Amino acid sequence: MKLAIVGAGVVGASTLELAGKYGHEVVAIADSGSAAVDPDGLDPAPVLARKNDEGTVGEAAPDAALDADYDVLVEATPTTLGDAEPGFSHVRHALERDRHVVLANKGPVAERYGDLRALERDSAGEVLFEATVGGAIPALSTIRDVGADHVTAVRGVLNGTANFVLSRMAAEGLDYEHVLAEAQDLGVAEADPSFDVQGTDAALKCVILANVLYDDEYTLADADVSGIEDLPGSALELAAEDGRTVRLIGEVADGEVRVGPRLVPEHGTLAVTGTRNIVQLDTEHAGRLNVSGRGAGGPETASAVLADVGRLSRR
Repeated sequence: MKLAIVGAGVVGASTLELAGKYGHEVVAIADSGSAAVDPDGLDPAPVLARKNDEGTVGEAAPDAALDADYDVLVEATPTTLGDAEPGFSHVRHALERDRHVVLANKGPVAERYGDLRALERDSAGEVLFEATVGGAIPALSTIRDVGADHVTAVRGVLNGTANFVLSRMAAEGLDYEHVLAEAQDLGVAEADPSFDVQGTDAALKCVILANVLYDDEYTLADADVSGIEDLPGSALELAAEDGRTVRLIGEVADGEVRVGPRLVPEHGTLAVTGTRNIVQLDTEHAGRLNVSGRGAGGPETASAVLADVGRLSRR
């Protein structure tokens, strides 16, 4: 398959690097200010070297990537809320050209799911978005295989930054501010970590899960969300005395979306540590299924993007 990638951050760059290992070629990539296009396929090394040295991927205007001759558009620009722009417009452009779309950007799926599906119905292209929930974890494909109608609830730890902070607080008896500063020094947390620690990132993933489970039009406004910023270290100490710990848990069940700190058994399935994520499915006939792994990272998320490209190529 021929790919065009919009977004040259960690995920876009990793997709460019790894596409050839999955049997695909990248014919275009764009960042916010430029594009590199080659109908015979781009060599990743000079494109990424230029990005590192000069801050741009190429000489062309960004729209040149959208207009290139590709089979699949990979939308890997940063997630935005509300109107989900510019990601949503990139998706529209590709579908109106009857091209497929693979999303790493959560915005269009979490904030404009109904609009996304309407565009897809009018196109010969298809939209897949495994990478929007849990990085490398095959959460959505597992739901697809089991059948959304046979999944009664989904819950899990869906943000690595928040999980790193909570697991370090519990293990070392440290306070929130100390661990957050450590996470920022290690590159686990952003300079502005609010998207993660306030629960927004986990909530967007849960909204996407709700849209898939119920084939509805949930948005972030439909989620009940609380974060971990005000959680005192004493809460984790008290939990430990009872053989429990605290994790930021997202849950989709009974038509509702909830995210917040929850008590879980200290050595239970949901008590994953560090930046690890887990998705737990309750099913009608297969019991409880647990899928765990790296919930973020360039190569990890790119592997989910390229798994979707593989699904499209087999169809």
